[in-house]
Amino acid sequence: MYKAAVIGDRETVLGFRALGLTTVAANGAEDASRALHQLAKNDCAIIYITEQLAIKIPAEIAKYDDVASVAVIPIPSKDGSLGMGLADVHRAVEKAVGADILK
Repeated sequence: MYKAAVIGDRETVLGFRALGLTTVAANGAEDASRALHQLAKNDCAIIYITEQLAIKIPAEIAKYDDVASVAVIPIPSKDGSLGMGLADVHRAVEKAVGADILK
């Protein structure tokens, strides 16, 4: 059975734990990278990661761009959004349609 998980700072992931998702509190790039790879190995199909951590490990996240069984999705943290998630949506629409129709 596939699972969903969240990687982020302790305060951000606590709310997701209450929803039944697997959570990993990461204190930096090394922790986040290790958690990302471990979760992907353990059948996590959807891995949410706070934008603040995602910008620190873009190469590690990019390894899963072509892996159909794992989706890594940046989300805002308790500190707010950096706009990464919206930028990803715009890129996906542009790739699918040929133009960014959301602008």
